[in-house]
Amino acid sequence: MPHALLKDRTLVSVSGPDGEHFLQNILTTDLDALAAGEAKPGALLTPQGKVLFDFLISRAGENAFRLECRADAADDFVRRLMLYKMRAKVEIAKADQALVIVAWGSDSAASQFDSTPIADARFRDVAVKRFYDGRTHDGAAKDGDPAAWQALRIAHGIAESGSDYQLGDAFPHDVLLDEAGGIGFRKGCYVGQEVVSRMQHRGTARRRVLIVSAERALPAPGTELTVDERPVGTLGSTAGTTGLAIARIDRVKAALDAGQPVMAADVAVSLAIPAWAKFGFPEETVGAEEA
Repeated sequence: MPHALLKDRTLVSVSGPDGEHFLQNILTTDLDALAAGEAKPGALLTPQGKVLFDFLISRAGENAFRLECRADAADDFVRRLMLYKMRAKVEIAKADQALVIVAWGSDSAASQFDSTPIADARFRDVAVKRFYDGRTHDGAAKDGDPAAWQALRIAHGIAESGSDYQLGDAFPHDVLLDEAGGIGFRKGCYVGQEVVSRMQHRGTARRRVLIVSAERALPAPGTELTVDERPVGTLGSTAGTTGLAIARIDRVKAALDAGQPVMAADVAVSLAIPAWAKFGFPEETVGAEEA
């Protein structure tokens, strides 16, 4: 059973009588649609609609939630949540020495860990489970295969901050939160909701996560993708000859129509929409070179 200990991830807990109401009013995720035993993606946005913090959220009891996030951003995340707390009856804390383990490929994963499995709802055609404070039966969590986890995440087009984009630089649509169940379009207001709703209603999302493939090893993350030396996107996570990128899909479509190669430094690449995503390349590419 493949698994990986994610040393760069930790947990923030939010609990108390007002826990669900508090989070529902500030996060993109619709908690009314969050079932027990599953983890959904989400974000806390800036008022301008940019992703300030990203996470996976799951239930930990009545009015209690776990928010799995980047360990290096957890303290800032807690401080930001505290700013919104006001008089809400909630307790917010970063977990001490939390273990985050991910396993995939078999429903027998739970037998290996002393923890209840949480289904990662971002993955549609492979079973991916998260284990919080899970330990192997010999008493110590093994590192497993983090490289295989990265390759799996890339193959399924699952972007995460730090690896694929910088916090404060991307809209939720850019990183496919709208496609992955990380935005509640029917819920009430939340921080940044007006910008996100406008983008959804007008269909103006042009930057999207795409899967990158090449015939030889890809260059380093952060490398610019170009067409005829003009930027169309930026390379994120890589695993040998495959990777993720956030790119302007209108510019990519224009390049495909014109038969122009997309380059990552000196490596020619192919770009594909994740199989589970519902968006497509725009039919009209007039003005793709603008903005």
